[in-house]
Amino acid sequence: MTTLRIGIIGVGGIAQTRHIPAFLELRDQCTIMALSDVNIERARETAEKYRIPHVFENYHDLFSKVDAVCICTPNKFHAEISIAALEAGVHVLCEKPMALNVAEGEAMLSASIKADKVLAIGYHYRFMKEAQAAKKAMQDIGTPLVTRVQALRRRKVPGWGVFTNKDLQGGGSLIDYGCHLLDLALWLTGNQKPISITGSTYNRLSKTPNQINIWGEYDHDTFDVDDHVTAYIKFENGASMLFETSWAANIKDDQEHVSISGTNGGLSVFPFELYTAKNGMLLNSEAAWLPGNEDFGLSQAQNFVDACLGNAELIVQPHEALQVSQIIEAIYENDKS
Repeated sequence: MTTLRIGIIGVGGIAQTRHIPAFLELRDQCTIMALSDVNIERARETAEKYRIPHVFENYHDLFSKVDAVCICTPNKFHAEISIAALEAGVHVLCEKPMALNVAEGEAMLSASIKADKVLAIGYHYRFMKEAQAAKKAMQDIGTPLVTRVQALRRRKVPGWGVFTNKDLQGGGSLIDYGCHLLDLALWLTGNQKPISITGSTYNRLSKTPNQINIWGEYDHDTFDVDDHVTAYIKFENGASMLFETSWAANIKDDQEHVSISGTNGGLSVFPFELYTAKNGMLLNSEAAWLPGNEDFGLSQAQNFVDACLGNAELIVQPHEALQVSQIIEAIYENDKS
C-alpha cells in the first residue's frame, strides 16, 4: 500500500476544522474516500464541499471503501465504532478521549491487537512544537519529581453539540479538555504508574442561572457534567502531580500550564522554558524557534498516515491513551466516595 483511503465518521466541527483539512493537505499519501454521519444531509453537504465521492448514513457501509477511518462522534460511540472498524480490518484514528470508561478502552485496545491494525487517539497537544521541545528536553531535567498541570477556562462551557450531556460524553471539563494536558504531562514524564489518586469535581457555577458564558448558551437546569476538577496523583516512582481543569471558574484569565520540576532542572511547556542551576547561577532558557510546520493537526494526521503505511510509530500509543482514561475514571469515582 502506497496511499491510504480514509473515511470520516461524524462530520461535525472537529472533522471540518481539523481532520478533513489535514488529510486533504496530505493528498500525495492519502485520499478521503467516504463520509458517514447520522445527519445524512450534513454529510452530503460536506462531501459536496470537499469533493468526497461516497456518503453513508450507516458507518458499517463505509468500511468496504476505506483502509482507515477518523472517528469524530460523541464519546459514547467511540468504542463501538472503533471496534467495528478494527474487526473489519480498518485502521482507526479516534478523537479523544479514548472511550467513556476503562472497560471500553480495554476492549478497543484488545480489538486493535487482535486485528493487528493501528489505533490512534487524538491527543493532539503532543504534536505542538512546545510539547515536542519539552519531550526532547526531559533528559536535561533529570528525574521528574513534581508536575503541575492547569487547563483552565474562565467562562467557556461549550454551548454547541452535546458537550454538556453526561450520557453522550461521560463528563465535562475533565474528559473533554483537561484530558489533553493530563495526557501531555503523563507522556512527558514517561507514563509512570499511578498508585494514589484523589480528586474533586464541581459544577455549581454552571448550574447557577444567568451565568456569563463566552462560548454560547446552555441550559443550566439540565447541566449534569463537571465544570471544574482538581486532583492529586502519586506515582509508583515517587513522583506526584497537581492537576486542575475547568470550563468555568472565577479566575483572572484562561491558563494552559504544564511545568515539571526534576532533580537536575525544570521546564515549562507553555511557553517553553528550561530552568537550571549551574556555574553559581540560576538560569532560565527560552526557545528561539526555527521555521517549520506549526500545524499540530497536520502533524497528527501525518503521523497516523505514516503509521498506517508502516513508515512510523504512533506518537500517541493506545495503551498510553488508556492510562489517561484510567486516571479520569479514578478521579470521577474518587469524588463519589
